Amino acid sequence: MKFTVERDALAEAATWVARALPSRPVIPVLAGLLLRAAGDGLTLACFDYEVSARMRIGAEVSEPGTVLVPGRLLVEITRSLPAGRTVEFGPDPEGMSMTCGEATFILATLPADEYPELPDVPRLAGAADGGALAAAIGQVTPAASRDDTLPMLTAVSLELADGRMTLAATDRYRLAVRDLEWRPAPGGVVDEGGASVLVPARVMGDAARMMIAGSPVRILLRHAADGDADPVGDTGTIGFEVGERRLTTRLLAGEFIRYRSRFPAEFGCAAELPAAAFTEAVRRVSLVAERGTPVQLSFAPGRVTVAAATQGQARARESVPAEFEGDEPVIAFNPHYLLDGVVAAAGADADLPDGARVRLRFTTASKPAVVTHATTDEPAEFRYLVVPQRVAP
Repeated sequence: MKFTVERDALAEAATWVARALPSRPVIPVLAGLLLRAAGDGLTLACFDYEVSARMRIGAEVSEPGTVLVPGRLLVEITRSLPAGRTVEFGPDPEGMSMTCGEATFILATLPADEYPELPDVPRLAGAADGGALAAAIGQVTPAASRDDTLPMLTAVSLELADGRMTLAATDRYRLAVRDLEWRPAPGGVVDEGGASVLVPARVMGDAARMMIAGSPVRILLRHAADGDADPVGDTGTIGFEVGERRLTTRLLAGEFIRYRSRFPAEFGCAAELPAAAFTEAVRRVSLVAERGTPVQLSFAPGRVTVAAATQGQARARESVPAEFEGDEPVIAFNPHYLLDGVVAAAGADADLPDGARVRLRFTTASKPAVVTHATTDEPAEFRYLVVPQRVAP
């Protein structure tokens, strides 16, 4: 096996693929990156029986072949090499040589014959805009549970229907749902009645990082309802493909909660809030709140006051402009849960858009509230249900 590759392309590919490497591999070979050199270039890949990542880049291949090398070490070495140079790989009695200018490294190879076979490519289900899908994933995944004792809640429910895709996640204390458009493939899963699957939220987040606005994301799917699926314990596989990058993961078993009925049909109170000012107020006030202590929202004509306290230590309050209608002017929330919903509803991951406004609707201080973007369009594409907390007297 012998090939030459651009250092920058190799660094980008190795870094991206290595993100899928297991932090504590159950067997040593799973810590490796698989390098396959062929006429169509160099493919870097990894697979730990659950998640696989692969990316192909251009390379001058003089001797095709396959080799398994320590993944994170390859990333560290490649990053240390000077940008804009080429890297030559070739056989060595002790493993694989890696040369860039005057620097040469010898990597001890891992037994490639013990490495699991990369998963087959599932069928094409359809495609969506990369920017829209990445934004939807960013809105929904914060609500997924991190409690591995309830695997179903660590997933994002992905429902694929004719022209409409719905993502949902919950940790029992909040529920995030986002609808968006997509383009089903002719003869794909939608033609067979659609599909509803559970995708690990962590993998969905990793997939979002490779998506680009304006570039299509190909969604590949093989689920238990397919005739091709293994009936013995195989829940299926989903893949996301952008250009030469492909990320796949096994689907989780189980049935997601029937979440649509959780959203109230009517509300007695509604507040419209400036997203940026309100978010900053909640962040500042929550600094004095102990873990598990809520922030309290008190509505008055034209304003909302955000307050929190740690008994015997500190108290804080801040007011921002707000429009409010209703007869229950006080409600309290976990500040982290509230902020996740407001930021997601405003349509941003970090810096909130200027002038963005969100709507908070509820009936009483003890029943779930719903956060959406302040738009007249109904139903809202993004909905965030959050359970309020009681305030100690």
